[in-house]
Amino acid sequence: MIEPKILKGFRDFLPQPEMVRRNLTERIEATFRSFGFVPIDTPALEYAEILLGKGGGETEKQIYRFTDNGERDVALRFDLTVPFARFTALHQQELNFPFKRYHIGKVWRGENTQRGRYREFTQCDFDIIGSDSPAADFEILLMIRSVLTDLNLGVDIKINHRGLFNRFLSHIGQLENSVEILRAVDKISKVGVDETKQTLAGIAGDANGQKILEYIGVETTGKDASFEQALNRITELSGGPSPESERLSLLHKFMNDAFLGTADVGGAFSLDPSITRGLDYYTGVVFETFLTELPDIGSICSGGRYDNLAGLYTKNAISGVGSSIGLDRMIAALESLNKLPPANGFAAVAIACLKREDAGQYQALATQFRRAGVPCEVFTDTDETADSSKNLVKQFVLAEKKGHQWMIIPGARPLSDPLTLRNLVTRKNQEGLSVDEVVSAIRD
Repeated sequence: MIEPKILKGFRDFLPQPEMVRRNLTERIEATFRSFGFVPIDTPALEYAEILLGKGGGETEKQIYRFTDNGERDVALRFDLTVPFARFTALHQQELNFPFKRYHIGKVWRGENTQRGRYREFTQCDFDIIGSDSPAADFEILLMIRSVLTDLNLGVDIKINHRGLFNRFLSHIGQLENSVEILRAVDKISKVGVDETKQTLAGIAGDANGQKILEYIGVETTGKDASFEQALNRITELSGGPSPESERLSLLHKFMNDAFLGTADVGGAFSLDPSITRGLDYYTGVVFETFLTELPDIGSICSGGRYDNLAGLYTKNAISGVGSSIGLDRMIAALESLNKLPPANGFAAVAIACLKREDAGQYQALATQFRRAGVPCEVFTDTDETADSSKNLVKQFVLAEKKGHQWMIIPGARPLSDPLTLRNLVTRKNQEGLSVDEVVSAIRD
């Protein structure tokens, strides 16, 4: 016998949690569509050179990579953004720009598992490509807020600009070390200030390491300042006004305009110079999203502008900005906050099986309910040697275990005799009903 076991960091999903996941996904997808975004899909498996083109050192360590039976060097996608860049280069003649896409799918990373973080997990990505407009940056930020507030989650969307940080590094003579510095800063929430300080000192020297910590706001009161105050501070430290600081200022204007200058803006968006994002392909505005009620779970939605990503696969310059929601981490957060929506929306009604030979008529009856917009499951088994009332009780119990609220009990002639509708919650019956009356009672 083969032992039934599962790889560490991978999971099976029983019906109840999977129904919750599907319902959440549908709600997220509905928000994406409400903004005019359209779905795409890409293969789980890509040529390794496609995925490793611009991922960076940490990504190479985590990627699932192997040689297939055709001696091809292949790998499982570690995110949905890099495959999207390849997709864009391959299909650019078929797309209408600016192109707004969303993609919900599984990705794989061989990293250490932790709360809400697994080796196989689902990402919900959304991007706008073919536009360098700050309005595109803002629409992505606004959609993050819309998705999460729809789930009754309070959010703090922390924003920064990689270009402005690089301008600061150039100002202090450390631009050549930007990749190492960015990765060190990106880990500060994981390793702490002291270790980050030592790492930065090793890269840029003690004095410059201190300047970098001052810039990202770790050792100043500026971190808790308003968006405008924080922007003024990092603009000064980076050498004065620049296109990057002007873009952040314009984003702040969009926020005030969209929310009519209400305090709601401050509760959703903040400028945080320590947000850098570790992946190499980000070039402009970057952002991470934290839950105000559960900040320790980490960012559940992150992204930014990646103007040069598609350039790895095409000579045409295609600007892009996007973000990704970690579905599994978000579910873990919703569970912790007791805000996980119920697993409803699937068949809430079951039709009892009284005689096996009437299965075809039960299905015909169910078809009438489905056409009326009532999802309906038909039970297929009954113990014909047992008393009919005991059979029904067994089916009532089964229906309750499956989460059904209603049971329809057909007559001897299922398609012509009146029906009985049982409410499995109140344990009460309504007898002598037509199909239309059953539908009406359920909707009421």
